[in-house]
Amino acid sequence: MLKSGDLAPAFTLPDADMEDFDLASEIGKHHVVLYFYPRDKTPGCTLQAADFSDHEDEFARLDCIIVGVSPDDCMTHAEFRDQEGLSIRLLSDSDTEACQLYGVWQEREVDGVKKMGVRRSTFVIDKEGRIRHALYDVTPRGHAAAVFELVKELEPRNAKRNRKK
Repeated sequence: MLKSGDLAPAFTLPDADMEDFDLASEIGKHHVVLYFYPRDKTPGCTLQAADFSDHEDEFARLDCIIVGVSPDDCMTHAEFRDQEGLSIRLLSDSDTEACQLYGVWQEREVDGVKKMGVRRSTFVIDKEGRIRHALYDVTPRGHAAAVFELVKELEPRNAKRNRKK
């Protein structure tokens, strides 16, 4: 399992518009909230994506982007985004490459049947590419607000002072 202080594993994945997102290209530019979720169009995943989308502007003011990753394909992501009015970037990890890099592709038991699936997890990555927070088995409700508080901690102290004035 990845933990605070680890270097965030780099990956490149296509988004809902089939444009590549390269995590390494964000280093030095933005903080990144990288969250992994099981599947589009399920209640928990919809709640989580909508909550992050609703607060995306607040994260952006802290130089932070939000990226969701699931094994769904690009077309499914596009439908999900459009149906739910989502603004955050959704990445397709259909071969589970990034899920495996982050250790969130795991065997799970659902209704007595063991199968592989995504462990709902969120990683807060700073501009230097270090994982500052690794959150596993998160609950979708209220998660965006909790993560926002963690991202606020990443700001330099003088930026916080200037914002309060």
